[in-house]
Amino acid sequence: MARALWKGAISFGLVHIPVEMHTAVREHDLDLSMLDKRDFSPVGFKRYNKGNGKEVSWENIVKGYEYQDGEYVVLSEEDLRQANVKATQTIDILAFVDSDEVPLIYYDTPYYLAPGRGGDKVYALLRETLRKAGRIAIATVVIRVRQHLCALVAAGDSIIMNTLRYAEEIQDAEDLKLPAGGMKAAGISDKELKMALSLVEGMSEPWAPEQYRDTYKEDVLALVKKKVKARQTKTITMPSKEGAKAPAGNVIDLVALLKQSLGAKGGKAASAKEDAEEDEEEAAPPVSPRRPRQSAQPESRARRARTGSAPAEKERRHK
Repeated sequence: MARALWKGAISFGLVHIPVEMHTAVREHDLDLSMLDKRDFSPVGFKRYNKGNGKEVSWENIVKGYEYQDGEYVVLSEEDLRQANVKATQTIDILAFVDSDEVPLIYYDTPYYLAPGRGGDKVYALLRETLRKAGRIAIATVVIRVRQHLCALVAAGDSIIMNTLRYAEEIQDAEDLKLPAGGMKAAGISDKELKMALSLVEGMSEPWAPEQYRDTYKEDVLALVKKKVKARQTKTITMPSKEGAKAPAGNVIDLVALLKQSLGAKGGKAASAKEDAEEDEEEAAPPVSPRRPRQSAQPESRARRARTGSAPAEKERRHK
């Protein structure tokens, strides 16, 4: 593994656990360069002195804090360390909490913590303690020039340190226009919820992260290959006049759309659709069989027969 980003110790009561911090994630962003559209030359940036306009090399750059307009206090790396030596070298555990109590919105960036020299046993002790207790440790750590709140989590054989956002950094959702809470207030019927649950059940499967990938990046790279093959590397595609149509906001028949979604997924989802339809049929009130109407035809014939025979009898008597 690459060299450690940070070295220090976890402060666990009076126990100090030497650790090294390593990155736990790898970014795979699409690497796009900025070009001058007039001749497609790459665009670069220079570090320059705002006083004389001349370029400044890295060895001549220091950091400073602007304490008033145009006036700075120079702070070297040693100054930043000496401001609080313990904070810059220690992951200080403050409390232990249930992991379910920390909302996902607070989690930021994960790092691996590996034991430093001579720290294997105490590292393992903390890891197994976290696992046995079913809790995570809440701590603080200084990375570069910022103190972070963080969570220490036992994961497999490792301890993961996930930086957390402070409460003051979380935006309140009260300004958003959200549907009212609860089914009745939001206008959701039992039938719609049942069909939606069937769709969830039909799409449920074990977590397999390796099956997911950045397909959009693959699509863009395929477009790059296509433009290279067509010798259109310098062609700027302009936005179309029509553009993509936004999906309609008013859903006329939500249950019908959910049924179509179940059928389109196939397999388990299709089975869930059939089960939902069967449940729907069973839940429907029974329809009473209609009593067949008696035909008036025999009665009419009898009436005609009676009316037809009376004049004939009268005629025989007259004779």
